[in-house]
Amino acid sequence: MSDSTNSVVDNEGGVGFFGLVGLVVSSCIGSGVFALTGQLANVASPGAALIAWLVCGLGFLFLALSLANLGGKRPDLDGCVAYAEEGFGPLHGFISGWGYWLSAWLGNVGFATMLAQVLGSDYCLGGLLPGVFSDPATGNPAIIGVVAVSAMLWGLTYLVLRGVESASTLNAIVMVVKIASILLFVCFAVISFKAGIFTADFWGTAERNAVIMAANESGLGGVANQVTQCILIMMWVFIGIEGASVMSARARRKSEIGSATIVGLIVLLVLYIGASVIPYGVMPYDQLVAAPKPATISVFEFVAPGWGGAFISWAIVVSVLGSWLSFTMLPAETSSMMSNHGLLPKSWDVRNKFNAPQMSLIIVGICTQVFIVIATFAADAYTFAISMCTVTIVVTWAYAAAYQLKYSMQQGNTLQMLFGILALVFQVVGVLFTGWGFLLLACLGYVPGWFFYRKARIEEKKGLSKTEVIVMIIITLLGIISIPLTVIGIIPVF
Repeated sequence: MSDSTNSVVDNEGGVGFFGLVGLVVSSCIGSGVFALTGQLANVASPGAALIAWLVCGLGFLFLALSLANLGGKRPDLDGCVAYAEEGFGPLHGFISGWGYWLSAWLGNVGFATMLAQVLGSDYCLGGLLPGVFSDPATGNPAIIGVVAVSAMLWGLTYLVLRGVESASTLNAIVMVVKIASILLFVCFAVISFKAGIFTADFWGTAERNAVIMAANESGLGGVANQVTQCILIMMWVFIGIEGASVMSARARRKSEIGSATIVGLIVLLVLYIGASVIPYGVMPYDQLVAAPKPATISVFEFVAPGWGGAFISWAIVVSVLGSWLSFTMLPAETSSMMSNHGLLPKSWDVRNKFNAPQMSLIIVGICTQVFIVIATFAADAYTFAISMCTVTIVVTWAYAAAYQLKYSMQQGNTLQMLFGILALVFQVVGVLFTGWGFLLLACLGYVPGWFFYRKARIEEKKGLSKTEVIVMIIITLLGIISIPLTVIGIIPVF
C-alpha cells in the first residue's frame, strides 16, 4: 500500500526527488558556508562551535522532521507557508508568507553583497581592478560592483521567467559543482589539519580569548556565551531547508517532499561542520581571525598556495549564483500561492506563457535592486542583510512548528507533538536570544504588506476582523519602536 502511494505522480513533468534535494541543498549553500569559518572564529572556540552545531543540528532536525511529517500527512497543503493559514487563520497565513517573502529577497541582497566582495578580492578580479567592485574598508558594493550584481539579478530573474522547472534543473547542476568545491576544500583542510593547533585552548579561555580581546576589545566570554553568538550565524546557513516544502505544488510526487528535506539536511550538516570546524586546526588562530572576509579564501590559499584562493573565489561566485537562483524561484512561488489563497491580490499570480508568476518575479527583482543600492550606505551590508533574512524566515519556521504541534495533538501522536514543541522552542528562543532587535525592525516590513492583505480580502469579499486589526496594529507599533532603537545604535544598522 505504501509503495503504491509513494509511486503516485501528482505533477507529470514536475520536479523529481533529486531535484527537490538539490533545491534544499542549493537554496541553503550560498554565501553562508564560505563565511562560516571567519564568522565563527571571531565569536567562538572550536569546542563551543561544535556544541553550537550540535544544538543547531538537533533544532533543524526537529524542524525537518516536522516538515516531513506535515508534507506526508497534509500533501494537500501548498508547503510550509500554508500551514499557518490552515492552523491559525488567514492573517497568520499572510504573516508567515510575507515573512518568507521578505526573507527571500533580503537574502538576495546578502548574496549580491558577497558577490561584490569576492569579485573585489585579491584572488579574483580585485587583483587586477582593486577597489572597483567593493569598498576595501567596509566590503560594501562599489558603483561598478552594484552594476555587476544588478546584471546578475536581472539575468537570474529572466531565467526563472523562462520556466521554473527548467531553472530547477539548472539549479541541481550548480549544486553538484558547488558541493564538489566544498568537498575539495574540506579534503585539503583535513590533509593540512594539525591536532595541536585545533586543541590549543579548545574552550577559548586563554590564548584564543586574548587574540579576540586584542582584535575587538572584548573577549569570547564563557562557553554558553560563545554558543549563543554562533546560533544566528548558523541559522542563516539553514535558510532554504524548507525549499522542497514551499515548492510542493511543483513537485512530481508530493510524498517525496519530506524525505528530500531530511536528506538535504544531512548533506548540509556534513558540509557545514567540515568547512567551518576543521579550519580551526589548519591556520594559527590569530591569522584565522584576521583573515579578510570571507575567510575561506585565505584558508584555501594557505593550504593550496598559488591557486587555492582563486579557485575557491570562483567557486563562491558559482555557489552564490546557484543559491540566488533558488531564492528567486521560492518567493515568487510563495506570493503566487498566497494570491491563490486570497492572501494577496490576484494580480500577484499573473503568469506568462512559460507559466512563471511574472508579476511576483518582477516585484522581487525591484525590491532586491532597491536594497542593493541602499546597502552601499550601510555599515555592514552583508551582516545586516543576512540578519534580517534570518529573523523573518524564523516567523515562517515557527508557524510551521506550531502547526505541527497543533495537528499532532489533534491526531493524538505524542512523538510528533514532541518534534513540534522542540522545533518551536528552538526557533523562538534562538531568535530572541540573538536577533530580537532585527526582529523588531522586520516588523516595519509588514506595514506595506497590510495594504495588499486588505485588498486581497476585499477581492474575496471578506473584511478584516477586529482581532486581525488589533494584531496588525501591534506588529506596526513594534516596528515603530525599532526606529529610535536603530537611530541610537542599539539595533546595529548604520
